[in-house]
Amino acid sequence: MRSRLSSTESVCPVCLRRIAGERIAEGDEVYLEKKCPDHGHFRTILWRGLPSYESWAVRNKPASRPPVCAAEIARGCPFDCGLCPDHRQHTCCVVMEVTARCNLACPYCFASAGGSRLDPGLGEIENWCRMLLASGGPFNLQISGGEPTVRNDLPEMIGLARSLGFNFIQLNTNGIRLAESAEYAGSLKRAGLGCVFLQFDGLTGDVYRRIRGRELLKTKLAAIGHCTEHELGVVLVPTLVPGVNTDQIGEIIRFAIGLMPAVRTVHFQPVSYVGRHPAQPLDEDRITIPEVLREIERQTEGEVRASQFYPGSGENAYCSFHGKFVVHGGEIRPSSRSEQSGCCGPSTPLVQLGNGEGARRARRFVARHWTFPDELPASPDGVNTDSLDAFLAEEKNSFCISGMAFQDAWNLDLDRLRECYIHAIGPGQRLYPLCAYNLTNTEGHTLYRMASEAAHV
Repeated sequence: MRSRLSSTESVCPVCLRRIAGERIAEGDEVYLEKKCPDHGHFRTILWRGLPSYESWAVRNKPASRPPVCAAEIARGCPFDCGLCPDHRQHTCCVVMEVTARCNLACPYCFASAGGSRLDPGLGEIENWCRMLLASGGPFNLQISGGEPTVRNDLPEMIGLARSLGFNFIQLNTNGIRLAESAEYAGSLKRAGLGCVFLQFDGLTGDVYRRIRGRELLKTKLAAIGHCTEHELGVVLVPTLVPGVNTDQIGEIIRFAIGLMPAVRTVHFQPVSYVGRHPAQPLDEDRITIPEVLREIERQTEGEVRASQFYPGSGENAYCSFHGKFVVHGGEIRPSSRSEQSGCCGPSTPLVQLGNGEGARRARRFVARHWTFPDELPASPDGVNTDSLDAFLAEEKNSFCISGMAFQDAWNLDLDRLRECYIHAIGPGQRLYPLCAYNLTNTEGHTLYRMASEAAHV
C-alpha cells in the first residue's frame, strides 16, 4: 500500500537545484521522491522496516536558532550556509579540516582526500578557533582532513586549541601514524587530545581492501594498542557498506567490548555517496537506521535489542541513534540512565530539547563518554551526590553504541539539514552543516567543500 507521509525539499543530484520532495510510504518502507525539471525523477530509500519511520520521532523539537549567524537568507537552504538564520540548531561538534593530504586513497572517502592544497598554518587555525568562540563556542572540536596526522605540528595544534578554551578535542584518523609509534600517541595525549575517532571498518582483511584500498587490520590493532598504553580514549567508527561489512556488526561490538576501557564506543556510519563515490547508488547499496538496529540485535543474538536505542534529541531524529549500556563480566545490559543520555545527544523517546540545550548536553555527554574513564569528573553535572559512587561505578563500565546516517544528494532532506548540529569550517571562515559541506553532485562538484570546484547552481 502506497501513501504520502509528508513533503519536504531536496536537491537534484545532477545540478544541485533545490526541488520539492515527498516522503512516500510503501508498506514498512519509506522513500524520498523528487523531480528535477531538467534531469527527471529520482527515488531513494530512506527507511526499511521496524521500528517504524513514524514511531521513531514522536515529537518535533522546538527550533534552536544559532546564537550567531554569519550569513543572511537570500537564496534559501542549502545555498545560504554560514550559518543562516533559517538554521534550527546550535553547534555540537565542529569538524576542522587541517589538511587535504592523506596517506591513503580510500575508494569511499567523503572528502576526496589527497589534494595538493597548502595546509593552513597555526595562525590561520588560531583564527578559526577564535571565530568559533565568537560564534557561541567553545564547541567539541574534531580535527580532521584529509589525514590530520600527516602534519608534524599536530600536538602544537591541539595545545593551541586547548589554551583557547576547547576542552574536548577528538582526532579523526585512519590510525596509520598512531600504529607506527606509541610515543606519538603519548605526545597527543599530553597535548590535550580527548579521544581518537578511529576509522575501523571490520575484522577481516577483505573489508579494508574493498573500502580502504589496502589491508589495514594489523595497523588498526597496533593503533588501538598504542592509545591504550597512553590511556587515550578510542571510538571505533565503521563505515557500513552493504555486502562488504554489514555482516560484521555484531563482531565489531564484541571486539570493542573486549578492548574496554580504552574503547568505550562503537559509532556506526551507514555509507553515504559523496566525495570520491558520488555515482547514483541502488537502494540495495544503502543500509538504513532500522536495518542497522535489527542487525545489532540479530548479530548479538538478542543481547543488545533494537528497542534499547533512541534518536538523538539535538539533531533531527532521523539522523542518528544511540544506546548506552553497562558491561560486567563480559555481559552487556542497558544502563539505568540510558533514557536520559546518549552518544549522539541526550534524550528520552518522548522529549526533544530546544533552545540549544540538546546540543549543549550532547557536547557534555560525548566529552565524558568518549574519553578514557579515569578522566571522569569527580562530581558530574546533574548527579545527586548521594548516589555519586554508584554513578561513577556505572560510568566507568559504560559502553555506547551509536550511529550517524549522513545525507547525500540522493536522499538529502532539507528539514534534516536545517537541524544539523555537526558543522564544518569552510569558505569565508564560516560554519556549514556537514552534510551541506560534503554535498556532491554526479560530476563530483560541491557547493562548499572546495570553492574552485563549486557547482554553479
